[in-house]
Amino acid sequence: MKRIEVKKGEILQRKGDLNTRVYEVESGLLRGYTIDEKGKEHIYMFASESWILADNVATNEAAVLFIDALEDSIVIQRPKESESQPDFQKLIRRMAVLQNRIIMLMSASGIERYEHFIKTYPNIVQRVPQKMIASYLGITPEALSNAKRLRLQKN
Repeated sequence: MKRIEVKKGEILQRKGDLNTRVYEVESGLLRGYTIDEKGKEHIYMFASESWILADNVATNEAAVLFIDALEDSIVIQRPKESESQPDFQKLIRRMAVLQNRIIMLMSASGIERYEHFIKTYPNIVQRVPQKMIASYLGITPEALSNAKRLRLQKN
């Protein structure tokens, strides 16, 4: 655990960084965001006083979020590996899935969302109605049909 002062505009974490940290904001404002292949920013979350912000990937995986300070801030920085309780690790893994889903909803095409869904939940594709998959992906059933057709053509 380390208390740090962060200046406005300072980047605490970049996409691709390893050994990401957990940031608890004492004062100031942070944001977590991603940048898509077109250069467009997609904000995942803001964190102000008493909030925690972390990239919810496993400790040994590359970060998917940028984290920076929107104001001069005082932050408590903690390593993730200090949280060794099994239930906490399960929560972190679940949060990683949710984080990826939100980023996909903000920035990916219908086919990219469907591909990600298949990789994330390979065992349920045939077990739930297509209407529910479309709803989960944030697309219409027609757009899901088109994504599935494009996927078949691609493979």
